[in-house]
Amino acid sequence: MNAIKRFGSAMIVPVLMFAFFGIVLGFATLFKNPTIMGSLADQHTFWFKFWSVIESGGWVIFTHMEVVFVVGLPLSLAKKAPGHAALAALMGYLMFNTFINAILTQWPHTFGANLEKGVENVPGLKSIAGIATLDTNILGGIIISAIITWIHNRYYSKRLPEMVGVFQGLTFVVKISFFVMLPVAAITCVIWPTVQHGIGSMQHFIIASGYIGVWLYHFLERVLIPTGLHHFIYAPIEVGPVVVNHGLKAEWLQHLNEFAKSSKPLKEQFPYGFMLQGNGKVFGCLGIALAMYATTPKENRKKVAALLIPATLTAVVVGITEPLEFTFLFIAPYLFVLHAVLAASMDTLMYAFGVVGNMGGGLLDFISTNWLPLGKEHWGTYVAQVIIGLIFVAIYFFLFRFLILKFDIPLPGRKKTEEEVKLFSKQDYKNKKGDNVDPKRASTGNEYEDKAAYYLDGLGGKENIKDVTNCTTR
Repeated sequence: MNAIKRFGSAMIVPVLMFAFFGIVLGFATLFKNPTIMGSLADQHTFWFKFWSVIESGGWVIFTHMEVVFVVGLPLSLAKKAPGHAALAALMGYLMFNTFINAILTQWPHTFGANLEKGVENVPGLKSIAGIATLDTNILGGIIISAIITWIHNRYYSKRLPEMVGVFQGLTFVVKISFFVMLPVAAITCVIWPTVQHGIGSMQHFIIASGYIGVWLYHFLERVLIPTGLHHFIYAPIEVGPVVVNHGLKAEWLQHLNEFAKSSKPLKEQFPYGFMLQGNGKVFGCLGIALAMYATTPKENRKKVAALLIPATLTAVVVGITEPLEFTFLFIAPYLFVLHAVLAASMDTLMYAFGVVGNMGGGLLDFISTNWLPLGKEHWGTYVAQVIIGLIFVAIYFFLFRFLILKFDIPLPGRKKTEEEVKLFSKQDYKNKKGDNVDPKRASTGNEYEDKAAYYLDGLGGKENIKDVTNCTTR
């Protein structure tokens, strides 16, 4: 399970960059839209050309998704020298695709792929880093990256005889990868058409699942957060081929300009309801925070507000919910399950009312890639979204308030003690630990280093630590 969680955390490293590039594309689309910007957005103006250049930069990560994942995964999965592991993975992936290109070129009729005609708009084929190859999308990139990282972890530190010592380390890993990638490429040429057919069937099944599929997706995406396995739910759909070949995020952004110019309902143009989880972060977390504040004794509310306001703003604006959710997750896990049920129900109801789009984050996502570029033609959809969201703020508030009071859940500030509603300082910790603290561990003057030192001491010292992982987004 730890290996799976670690792999899921590694996938988030490249995914984190998608939000920024999505925002860039959202604003580029907005500023190039003549229905909003008027004559300023004429194709011959400097304004239009400037934002076209910006837009081209915004597409970098979506155009080269496979390469980004290949390089990004080893940065978290490599046990040593992650930079060398990333370079080895890139070399392995290039060799993998080059071998595929050579195999398909030599035996085009055997594999039913003629590369001489090019790969532009040919289903199942793609040019990656200038190499015409099979379109294995990010799935292929992740598999190759995982193989190379395994080779790196196993052989990077292997000592070679002194006469060939120059070939150890990175070079040795790349040499092994060369001979591994050849059979992997050959096997891929044989089995990938079947895999593509399976992916196509899965896409049809997911789309046909309708509201049940939408609800289940959003429920699992939320309820699995404590395990770290939620990355395996949203990543294959948002940036992988589960619903559309190159991920829903790229699909949405690629057609954003078309959506902005058309008055046709968004749901008819983009009939997928799988990127709405941000509504639970915006509206759900707001209702939860209000309930926590309302159930706090009056004498503690000011201090609790000082904790809740930044945590809630973080959730609502950028979609990072853990500071708020983890406040009650371990004390009352049933509240978290209720949160997942309500969030999934809200997202499904919004989808039923025609709300679709790139809404996986917080308000920043809502505004930049939905409301601003599409608001002129589709404002009615977003009014429905906000109305449903506010209704669920009230539902969240009353249900959480009832359960907190009913079961007297000891959330911050609900006990009338000063200690309950303040963060411990370093001096508090020293006073509590007394003589158990190593007197040699003086303050470094760096807040984070001091905290790390005391956390390490509290965990039994470095001798007691076998491995360290963390949530990459935090």
